[in-house]
Amino acid sequence: MPVPVPVQSVERAAAIIRVLAAEPEPVTLARVADAVGLAKGTTHGLLKTLLAVGFAEQEPGSARYRIAPQLFRLGTARIDLNLLRSRAINWTDALAARSGEATQVAAFRDGHVVTVHHIVPPNATEKALGGGPETPLHASAVGKILLAHDVGAYRSIDRIVLDGLTFHTITNKARLDMELAGVRDEGWAGEVEECEPEIATLAAPIRDQHGSVVAAVGVGGHRDRICDPRGRPRQALITLVVRTGRSISRELGHGRSQ
Repeated sequence: MPVPVPVQSVERAAAIIRVLAAEPEPVTLARVADAVGLAKGTTHGLLKTLLAVGFAEQEPGSARYRIAPQLFRLGTARIDLNLLRSRAINWTDALAARSGEATQVAAFRDGHVVTVHHIVPPNATEKALGGGPETPLHASAVGKILLAHDVGAYRSIDRIVLDGLTFHTITNKARLDMELAGVRDEGWAGEVEECEPEIATLAAPIRDQHGSVVAAVGVGGHRDRICDPRGRPRQALITLVVRTGRSISRELGHGRSQ
């Protein structure tokens, strides 16, 4: 039986994808060609094919290229949203009852935060959920959880301006990157008046059976109830939200013996 021969064009396209994926910023055709050791004409033809299939994209208004966010999502853990809701609803409702605040379960889909389930107890406020159906990734606690753990979500903000919704909103990407590093280290996210004046939110990750973060559970309310007199999120509430995230994760099989 003959030994399979590698397809040269596929090898070259794969090399270009690796270059684009490794670069933090969009790169020029010349830079890509030099990195893969090909002529500019050949590289340009391969890039056009990668653009056509959605694996690469060209920066608007320039001749620079970058990896397409959807390519990262090919390997990103996803979960059926109906299954997620069915597993999360009891725990989320219990969180609302114990905290007295609005609660939310959210996932990242098609460039947006999608609310899977939410509940607003009496005396709580709908706007505490970080902007309702247009929950901003960079200015909400659930959004920060998704940005910190979902590469597709993170790359999606490369194409937008980080809107300053309030005086406290993080609009500098370097500062946001530092914030997301802290989210990964601490295991929870928070924001105080970044999305809505006088509103604060907290969130924790929800993991599937493989340990991948597939969603976030959050709680939000008036700043004075969510935070202590110094404006820091109350530790008891952080613990409650993190435990809720872990409980939902267990419902999805995380931490169970296979």
